[in-house]
Amino acid sequence: MANLKDIQRQIKSVSNTQKTTRAMKLVSTAKLRRAEELAKRSRLYAAKMNQVIAEIAGRIKCNKVGGIDNRFFEKITNPKTVDIVFVTADKGLCGGFNIQTIKAVKKLIAEYEEKKVKVRLRGIGKKGVEYFKYNKVELSDSVINLSSKPDKKRSDEFIISSIEDFSDGKIDGLHIVYNGYKNIITQELHVNHVLPVDSDQFECNETNYSLLEIEAQDEEHMLTSLVNKYVEYNMYYSLIDSVAAEHSSRMQAMDAATNNAKEMVKTLKVEFNKARQAAITTELIEIISGVESMK
Repeated sequence: MANLKDIQRQIKSVSNTQKTTRAMKLVSTAKLRRAEELAKRSRLYAAKMNQVIAEIAGRIKCNKVGGIDNRFFEKITNPKTVDIVFVTADKGLCGGFNIQTIKAVKKLIAEYEEKKVKVRLRGIGKKGVEYFKYNKVELSDSVINLSSKPDKKRSDEFIISSIEDFSDGKIDGLHIVYNGYKNIITQELHVNHVLPVDSDQFECNETNYSLLEIEAQDEEHMLTSLVNKYVEYNMYYSLIDSVAAEHSSRMQAMDAATNNAKEMVKTLKVEFNKARQAAITTELIEIISGVESMK
């Protein structure tokens, strides 16, 4: 039978852990509310930007023979080099949140390597960056303390090199991989093919034009500028969506840890009571035996 002091020590240790995990759950719940609200507002902005891009691209498609003549909309059937940007958390204790993203990145890399396509891996988030460095996978660029605190300026600075390299023909594609927020109990993995933009999704339909007034000669310049903003915002939105999903996942993980600690304390208390009862019984037997021997 285990020593009573050892069991008491375990009960105290598990109880302290339970308090910590409960506090972490409450912190993540509070942070999730703010991140969820920001994600909702950001989705509205992204939807409006996509609508403007679709309208201008549709106009060009209508007015130009051969469709959209723009590098950002070029159909590239045999890419030589692609950029894969992934977003993971800077901290752990959030269940399988990070490993899901890492697995998706590894799968995407394997698919491109099978096609003999060079991959430039760019990472955001300490957990993912450390994982690939530990496994001797080369990262062309990485940044930490951004996924936990999304910042538009730093996000733009990080993604601008991929945009410029695509425009200059140095890369032929750009993917952003991250675990996003679906609802309070579910995260949704995203593997977004950001560049080139799929021109097939834009239809030539003049009846659906809004009151947006753009001179025909300015449409190409406006479209290129908008695509730059579109990619930059995709990067920033992935950070916002990811941090909301991170807090959601951590909240669930800490809730499960708290419940497990609670059950463990119950089990240890039962074990403690049994050990104490055994100790009392042993003492009684010794006393009775001593009395009997004196008769």
